[in-house]
Amino acid sequence: MKKVYIYAASLALALTAVQGVAQDRKQPAPGPAPTINISEPTSFVLKNGLKVLIVKNNKLPQVSYTLTIDNPLVFEGDKAGVSSLVSGMMGTETKNKKKDVFNEEIDFLGASIRFSSSGAYASGLSKYNAEVLELMAEGALNSVFTQEEFDKTKAQAIEALKINEKSVTEVAAKLEDALLYGKDNAAGEFETLQTIESVTLKDVQEYYVKHFNPNNAYLVVVGDVDYKSTEKLVTKLFGKWKKSNATYQSNTVKGNVAKTQIDFIDMPNAVQSEIALVNEVELKMNDKDFFAALIASQILGGGGEGRLFLNLREAHGWTYGAYSMVSTSRKYPGKFKATASVRNVVTDSAVTEFIKEIDLMRTTLVKPEELKNAKAKYVGSFVMSIQKPETVARFALNKELHKLPKDFYENYIKNVNAVTAEDVQRVAKKYFLKDNQRIVIVGKGADVVKGLENLGLPINYYNTFGDLIDKPVFEKAIPAGVTVESTVDKYIAAIGGEKQVNAVKSILMKSSAAVQGMNLEVTLKLKDGYLYSEQKISGGPVVGKQILTPKGGYVIAQGQKMEMEGEELKKLRDEAVLFPELEWKKGKSVSLVGVESIDGKDAIGIQDGDTVYYYDLASGLKVSTIATKSFGEQSMQEITTYKDYKEVKGVKFPFTQIINVGMEMEVKVTELKVNEGVSDADFK
Repeated sequence: MKKVYIYAASLALALTAVQGVAQDRKQPAPGPAPTINISEPTSFVLKNGLKVLIVKNNKLPQVSYTLTIDNPLVFEGDKAGVSSLVSGMMGTETKNKKKDVFNEEIDFLGASIRFSSSGAYASGLSKYNAEVLELMAEGALNSVFTQEEFDKTKAQAIEALKINEKSVTEVAAKLEDALLYGKDNAAGEFETLQTIESVTLKDVQEYYVKHFNPNNAYLVVVGDVDYKSTEKLVTKLFGKWKKSNATYQSNTVKGNVAKTQIDFIDMPNAVQSEIALVNEVELKMNDKDFFAALIASQILGGGGEGRLFLNLREAHGWTYGAYSMVSTSRKYPGKFKATASVRNVVTDSAVTEFIKEIDLMRTTLVKPEELKNAKAKYVGSFVMSIQKPETVARFALNKELHKLPKDFYENYIKNVNAVTAEDVQRVAKKYFLKDNQRIVIVGKGADVVKGLENLGLPINYYNTFGDLIDKPVFEKAIPAGVTVESTVDKYIAAIGGEKQVNAVKSILMKSSAAVQGMNLEVTLKLKDGYLYSEQKISGGPVVGKQILTPKGGYVIAQGQKMEMEGEELKKLRDEAVLFPELEWKKGKSVSLVGVESIDGKDAIGIQDGDTVYYYDLASGLKVSTIATKSFGEQSMQEITTYKDYKEVKGVKFPFTQIINVGMEMEVKVTELKVNEGVSDADFK
């Protein structure tokens, strides 16, 4: 069956109904820069090493607690992911409170508490400050890690990794740091199925005992609290927290390349290329270059006013957005990064424009208006941020961790406004290393590598695990004798034979999928040219319907009925067929597009309009469909993978579908009926 459009449309319809419509809000015109007054924290240190910073703020009857474990980076190696599992399990159950009791007490106080392997955060009303901190301390210092919770958390981590294996964005994100810093150290390593599988409950327990300690810990308290009583409470709750004798390896990273190069990772399912130009930087918050580097990055790619955005999006229409950033270094080098997601066909052109814009920042002075706007943007963001308690806590901690002057934030606006065009050019030369960058690209090699080779830059090839490999074969030859006709015949034979397939006149299918923490139930009734699709949240009302009638079609979403017409109606009616392969046998024009690797197996593709269907060369079964959707100059793919074929009335159907429509979800068929449960009355 042809369900990629139907399912994607159904899920998109349901998501729209669940989420509602976001409203644009225009930013008000900036006023004069205010005077910045940030309270200086009072502090004390417990005997175990925990340093406590208290920032009194009685504007609102609220309090927040931020616990930060500032240990050196931990290289997890073949257990990469153990810290993530610790984060996922912490606070679910403690030595003194069962899971349900712990959560009920948090809810009763109206508090917010969360934990990770490197700290904890809690906030609530100041009248409950003692109770809130007691619960945070209980979860942080007395977490219990049970086998049941471990198995659950590990299974979730494995499932997430499996989903992200085909995500071009996720692969790009993890390999960017792996290639920049090296995956053999804590700054560049990443989790894999193999490393997560190797983690045991004992590993989690030992990591918690060894690394969740007060040796390098800070507790920042912000809000309407009394210093003396807070000191007494913190001492009572955290005073017996024991130090650890943990030792840490030094963290040596790779360093920048001698000459700019392209590091390419092939992902055949990519409709867009993820591009990141990166280099290491040695920049600290207390360096004289800090503010100039922020402004330089803002001008280059800080948002809709940045040069990269104006070039790649506004002038060329190649991307939704192009950005840059520069991060500071403390435990390991920071990085400069310029990035965008662009269409395959313009990947090489986009790289050329990135290099051009970076070079201009290094060789010419920025315009006065650009400098003025960048400063205004930073000042505005800074002023807005200091209204938030969590920002005040971060500022207090930053002063400690980065050894900042006491008046660093009081002078923040003054230092931003003091940056000159000459400063911007100077730091661009120093930190935007045009001649020593890794240009990390994750994309479809068959579409983009020829263009990249014409740029004259050396190209290294890596697999999705960050291992250096030989140049892949991007275009596999179609085996002799394989045609559209032979592929269709093999598929029909594989699912039951032409007689059985032709006997299918209607299908009723019920399925479910987890969407944003909710269970979405979809009922699909299908005849050739007719469709009924209903979506509902389990235990809730129907959130959407989509119906193709003999004369037209309509959608119901959020209680509103919208008629379908024109090209939209025609396209859906063309899609609403039981077996598109039978239409091809009748003479519909389609074409063979080549061999791709789908889940490690060779599959032959057949293109029908904007959709390519892939069939396993060995088994003949349909294993994937990739539908390309265009939105003006932009395009995206809807990728469906078919698994778990089961026979119903002599015909095999996939009972599991992995659908990617910007996010990935697993759809499980719970009921499938052939030639029953569907009537003409459904299509009215």
